[in-house]
Amino acid sequence: MPVPVEIGRANLFDLKVTWQDGHESVYPARHLRLQCPCAGCVDEVTGERRVTAASVPDDVKPLGLQLVGSYAITIQWSDGHSTGIYAFDRLRKMCPCEVCQRR
Repeated sequence: MPVPVEIGRANLFDLKVTWQDGHESVYPARHLRLQCPCAGCVDEVTGERRVTAASVPDDVKPLGLQLVGSYAITIQWSDGHSTGIYAFDRLRKMCPCEVCQRR
């Protein structure tokens, strides 16, 4: 399982994760918010995404981060949302960099 050694902001909006293998991932905040895996954002039975682009402000940003055990983080978003649990393996798979997107 991928393990982060540092998690924080890349800038005012985006999240930066430095992984144990030295890779750095920068996640655009709005994209990450739209990918929230919680039951309010994704139907638990069908897997259909409930959150829409129109429902998330363009300027959404993380206000706080908390570790969930040793496997995930939860993010408190500026739009009031805070129930998503982003597992580290999911975050690594979501890395938007060119190298990871080619894999």
